[in-house]
Amino acid sequence: MRRIRTATFVSLDGVIQGPGGPDEDTTGGFAFGGWVWPFFDETAGGLMQEAMGEDYDLLLGRRTYEIFAAYWPHQNDEIGRTFNAVNKYVAAGPETPLDWAHSQRLDGDLAAAVRALKATGGRDLLIQGSSEVIHTLLAHDLIDQLTLLTFPVILGAGKRLFDDGARPRAWTLTKTRQSGSGVVANTWVRTDQPPRTGTFGDDDPSAAELERRARWAREG
Repeated sequence: MRRIRTATFVSLDGVIQGPGGPDEDTTGGFAFGGWVWPFFDETAGGLMQEAMGEDYDLLLGRRTYEIFAAYWPHQNDEIGRTFNAVNKYVAAGPETPLDWAHSQRLDGDLAAAVRALKATGGRDLLIQGSSEVIHTLLAHDLIDQLTLLTFPVILGAGKRLFDDGARPRAWTLTKTRQSGSGVVANTWVRTDQPPRTGTFGDDDPSAAELERRARWAREG
């Protein structure tokens, strides 16, 4: 069975929109495209290449596919050669042309299509960008590994890595690295366990605490 992995640039406040440049994705009036570059040293670049790994196909949303398809076919560096050679599975309807070589459409129910693809033999499926794909697959418990390169910046608005639909699940940290510019790369693997909970509260709560709980329950 294939693994589904992410290798994702993310801000401190969870934004993943437009990391590569000011014109990459201005959806919703996003004004901070290119926010990774002040921190993107040689070490950070190596962390991303390590996060991506060496043996994968790409799993992309429509907008990320369109960004990549306009850029990577014209690049001949190591990543460009890899991206151009691997299969690209794209969550897009029939109105979206898939002209980039080795591109295949995932139309209809995305979770069902990815579940079927995941069950086949083959390389890992690597998600780049594609916030809506990540949201859908987290909601259906289909992502196996998250590698997040967190950059020391707060953007305040933009497309987020997580939304309210993510399936509650415990994750295990398997690797952590850091660049001199403050980029932290953490790799997390999904477990089959729900979140565990506990409390710092008193086993014998005061009357004031009980009243607070009751009031907040009434307030909803």
